[in-house]
Amino acid sequence: MSEEPISYDASRIQVLEGMEVVRKRPGMYIGSTGERGLHHMVFEVTGRAVSEVLAGRAGSVRITLTPDGGVCVADDGPGVRVGGAGGGGGPDLEALLTRIEPWVGPDVRHDVTAGFGMWLFVANALSRRLLVEVRREGVRRVQEYARGVAVTPLTEAGPADGSGTTLTFWPDAEIFGEVECSFQGLADRFRELAFLNRGLDISLTDRRRSDEPRSVRLRFPGGARDFVAHLDEQAGAAVHGEVIGFEREDPRMAGTLEVALRWRGSGAERVRGFANSRPTPGGGSHETGLRDGLVAAVNAYARGRRLLTEADPDLDEERIGKGLTAVVSVKLDDPRFEGCTRDRLGNGPVRACVGQAVQEHLGRWLTEHPAQAAAVVGRVVRGGRRD
Repeated sequence: MSEEPISYDASRIQVLEGMEVVRKRPGMYIGSTGERGLHHMVFEVTGRAVSEVLAGRAGSVRITLTPDGGVCVADDGPGVRVGGAGGGGGPDLEALLTRIEPWVGPDVRHDVTAGFGMWLFVANALSRRLLVEVRREGVRRVQEYARGVAVTPLTEAGPADGSGTTLTFWPDAEIFGEVECSFQGLADRFRELAFLNRGLDISLTDRRRSDEPRSVRLRFPGGARDFVAHLDEQAGAAVHGEVIGFEREDPRMAGTLEVALRWRGSGAERVRGFANSRPTPGGGSHETGLRDGLVAAVNAYARGRRLLTEADPDLDEERIGKGLTAVVSVKLDDPRFEGCTRDRLGNGPVRACVGQAVQEHLGRWLTEHPAQAAAVVGRVVRGGRRD
């Protein structure tokens, strides 16, 4: 049986533009059309509000899951610019909601999405309905969209009570297989953000079931130290009670770093890495630097206290990592992610900066806390020897 040859020419090329691009290929922007993608869309919208707080323009973020299936994200910042008025950098409301071009902000290290400002555009495109309220310069303005298209003009709706931006969206069931968010899944990510940004005040409220309302407010002034303590809540007893932690700015990597760690009596290593508040499950230069610093500091202490003989090899990262809980967070002016899922940090200078900082701080802590140091390092040494 013969078949007609299939020709492929320019007439077969589909050119997608604007909202159609996102609606046709949503996985390119939010990863999937399941629960993970649904949550990613919520995080994208929340990212704009969180970045306002981290840049010092707002004080808090409130997320509410509404009874009719919507997600409401509100901040108390100055309000998004409207109609290009009001000065200040960045796009205005119309550009954020209707244009796909990414916007790189002037303060990327405090941007939880690493500088690609498409938060509202993606949410608008993938929502059956979206309402936005801007309270700015004493005026309250509102506008409504349906699947990315404005159905009302931006309208003045009276005087504003304070300032800020409130965005409520209803995920489109034509896009998502499931349009109900997991309260716990959202709370876990918002808790991470609060741990990683000690100035952040974020709340999540679930009003979908009148007989079972839930709410959580997340603020952690201890930062990464609080994060390690939280991770250890269900783990075994700690070898040393104090969580070791520090922060440092290093111009060599054009950013800041924060590290917190503690050893438990048993269990596998648990290291959580973040770059610009973004999880890096693929690891990267910040996590490699952490391990470099741990190996250098622990070996220097062990040899200086003659816990290792000249014949003993150096303690390696596998032995040192047993029972370790650690968080390493870097915030960079120019973060560079690797891999198809961009889950690995690639900035080369970060490794040396984190490694040196960990070696110096941990080395000093070991020297200043001899009893706890003996317990930590002695356990590592004994763990690698056979009696």
